Amino acid sequence: MTIIGNIIEGFLMGAGLIIAIGAQNAFVLKQGIKKEYRMVIALICSFSDAFLIAIGISGMGYIFTNQPIVTKIISFMGALYLAYLSFKSFHSAYKGESMDITDNSYIPATKKKIIITTLALTFLNPHVYLDTVVMLGGFGAARPADIRPFFGLGAISASFIWFFLLAYSGEILSPLFKKKSAWRILDTLIGLIMAYISIKLIIFGLSR
Repeated sequence: MTIIGNIIEGFLMGAGLIIAIGAQNAFVLKQGIKKEYRMVIALICSFSDAFLIAIGISGMGYIFTNQPIVTKIISFMGALYLAYLSFKSFHSAYKGESMDITDNSYIPATKKKIIITTLALTFLNPHVYLDTVVMLGGFGAARPADIRPFFGLGAISASFIWFFLLAYSGEILSPLFKKKSAWRILDTLIGLIMAYISIKLIIFGLSR
């Protein structure tokens, strides 16, 4: 397969694994609607994926396939954190917060809190490792050494495009989310997504 072909295949496979409804993507979209630290969030998510994909392609995916205790620990840690975020989302939905930044009652999150939350949603989710290190990394590592970087480039490109698109597309929706009803719906959906993934992580961890 040609270099361009490997880049395209890496891009398509990366997009297929990264573009899915999950806690991380829900958080990125939510902050995009808020217009809070979009650049920082998109960069953290993209570079984290790039780092994990590179590790996987270099042949480090065996850590998660041959040592299930690592995945088990990360699963339970991620489940607890997502359960906490789910509770917070349901609480916000109950309160009916507004996204009108011109409202004096609106208090934006701090940059430190945003960075910690983004990193936690990225690295405490074992599915991130399975998608990037194991699946993308393993698929790329099976190729000849001189071709692997191009497959990885395609997969990493998909991550950068997706997270920046997700973070900045929220601006289109921001006028709608000045209404408390719209924000209640989004917070409820995010809470359900995080609760669902938290339960899945517990089941996944118990099965390892």
